[in-house]
Amino acid sequence: MKKVLLFTALAAALTASLAQAGEKLVVAATPVPHAEILELIKPALAKEGVDLEIKVFTDYVQPNVQVAEKRLDANYFQTLPYLQNFNKGKGTNLVTVIGVHVEPFGGYSKKIKSLAELKDGATVAIPNEGSNSGRALLLLQKAGLITLKDPTNALSTPKDIASNPKNLKFKELESALLPRVLDQVDLDMINTNYALEAGLNPAKDALVIEDAKSPYVNFLVARPDNKDSAAIQKLAKALTSPEVKAFIEKKYNGAVVPAF
Repeated sequence: MKKVLLFTALAAALTASLAQAGEKLVVAATPVPHAEILELIKPALAKEGVDLEIKVFTDYVQPNVQVAEKRLDANYFQTLPYLQNFNKGKGTNLVTVIGVHVEPFGGYSKKIKSLAELKDGATVAIPNEGSNSGRALLLLQKAGLITLKDPTNALSTPKDIASNPKNLKFKELESALLPRVLDQVDLDMINTNYALEAGLNPAKDALVIEDAKSPYVNFLVARPDNKDSAAIQKLAKALTSPEVKAFIEKKYNGAVVPAF
């Protein structure tokens, strides 16, 4: 009887130990604001048995590649149009889990103080990725600087411009490189996460910016085989908690807007 009780006690202790250790979840994120938000919720997830490891990336390609190849469990950095374009181009089947926030996309300059000062033949830097390129061009269209052949095409490129009254010249670069050319171009269309990293304040520094109704929500993304797992669902719940909402509103002051 003593041996049975001892075995039962050891088994219970082992089970408790394993529960405390929890399930490891490796998630890719770009530094700002995604990794910062994930760091915020690590302690809460640990209490729920999820050991969150954050892998920081500065590009938009590898986070998806590595999730698709099962080297990572999930990622948190991208919008639905970008994901759809990536899946189509790379033959992947990544899926959204939950929307967390919007980062209003903006245009910046160190040469002019308003769009009205943009001269004929000015150089505008935009992202070279399909959905981000389209996002920049849609914003320029909204500002009245260009018109597109299809005014609603989220995947537009400079080839899809129907009219360009100011004869703007477009410089297409990888999103992460855009802040580096701010001194070299007349208008620089930068994703908010990279603008924040570069010390820009979208709410104050952007000459043109998306409004709060932007459809470009940043999602937690996973695979069909793990999106409904307990650990991923706990992460999704933590990312849309009142604590995260308050953190976003206080820390980013309008540069990042909760989408829940």
